[in-house]
Amino acid sequence: MTESYGVFADYYDALTQNVNYAARAAAIHQLITVYTSEKLVACENDRGLLLDLACGTGSFSEEMAKLGWEVIGVDGSDDMLMQAYEKRAESPLVGAVQYLRQDMRKLDLYGTVSVTLCMLDSINHLPAATDVRQVFSRVGLFTNPGGLFLFDVNTAYKHCNVLKDQCFVYDLPDCFCVWQNQLADKAPHYPVQIRLDFFARQQNQTYRRMSEVFTEQIYPHEMLQAYLAESGFSLLNVLDGDSFDAPTETSQRLLYIARKDTET
Repeated sequence: MTESYGVFADYYDALTQNVNYAARAAAIHQLITVYTSEKLVACENDRGLLLDLACGTGSFSEEMAKLGWEVIGVDGSDDMLMQAYEKRAESPLVGAVQYLRQDMRKLDLYGTVSVTLCMLDSINHLPAATDVRQVFSRVGLFTNPGGLFLFDVNTAYKHCNVLKDQCFVYDLPDCFCVWQNQLADKAPHYPVQIRLDFFARQQNQTYRRMSEVFTEQIYPHEMLQAYLAESGFSLLNVLDGDSFDAPTETSQRLLYIARKDTET
């Protein structure tokens, strides 16, 4: 993942105002409660540790901290983490979130965690199946036996029917953004190249154009399930990642819930 998301980071929160982080965090917290195993093997100091993988600007990390978790937020982008640091500085929860700059394919923690989250289609940003496999392996390595791994992914339906060759326009404070998608209709990955053009208003009333380009692609269910098993996880459930109900053919996001096998 060579993208820095430098320009994107400055406007990420404004572009994702439609995401109710507090509600999503509450739903995920409830699912963790439901699926937590009595066999969870962990030191008392580790029971409340939660890893937010590809944490971006830290919005989800901060919401999980409000729910009582001690959070480690990991992201590979300096620019995203700068936004996260600002949130942490304004948070009344001193010390509840620790941010680390790491490529999630090379995740390296001092100890283990009880829960790992990877939300908002971050897995889809990985450039190849081998990268997904590597991420799952690293998560497995740093997850307590009986611990949980929850992640969501975009679906082929979303790429082929919602994002396909669409253009979205955002009129943001002091900035105008044009979001263009281009689908490569190639099964099973259906990659979508996303181009963001930002036109930022300058003091002299001119506009400065800045661009960001990255790609998201689909990783099929069978592949994800196989990589989870290789990494010592049992798949417990797959839900619609937006409604948290059973998925349908038109679900745009899937939420995977897996548990680290106690035997490994």
